[in-house]
Amino acid sequence: MTESQPQPVNIEGAVDGATFYDAVGGHQTFQRLIESFYARVAADEILRPLYPDEELGPAAERLRMFLEQYWGGPRTYSEVRGHPRLRARHVPFRIDEAARVAWLANMREALDEIGLHPEADRVLWDYLKTAAQMLVNTE
Repeated sequence: MTESQPQPVNIEGAVDGATFYDAVGGHQTFQRLIESFYARVAADEILRPLYPDEELGPAAERLRMFLEQYWGGPRTYSEVRGHPRLRARHVPFRIDEAARVAWLANMREALDEIGLHPEADRVLWDYLKTAAQMLVNTE
C-alpha cells in the first residue's frame, strides 16, 4: 500500500474530476467523521489507554488532516507535520489485533453515523481496513 494520493473517485452525484474529498462533502464531512470516531475512542477500553488526556484532541486533528490530504483535500498535514510516514509514526504505540479490531469497530460506527453515499462509504472503508492492518505492530 502506498501513501500517495489516490486517483479521483467519481461518486454518484459528484462533478466529473472532483476528488473524493470534494465528492463526499470536503472538510465538514471529515470533521464529522473524526469527531464521531474520537468520541467513541474516548470511551473505548482498548483504545483510550493509548492516548494521554492532552493527546486526544491533537490526535483527532492529525487524523482529520491526514485523511483530508490523502483523499484530495488541503495539504495541511504535510505542511504541518511533513511526510505522513504512517508506519514509522505508529511504531511507539502497541497496536495489536485487539486494537485494530477496536479501531475499525469505532470507525465503522462513525461512518454509519455520518451516512456517506454507499459507494463512497465502500471506498473509504476499504482503505481504512487496509491501513488498520498495515499499522499492526505487535502480536
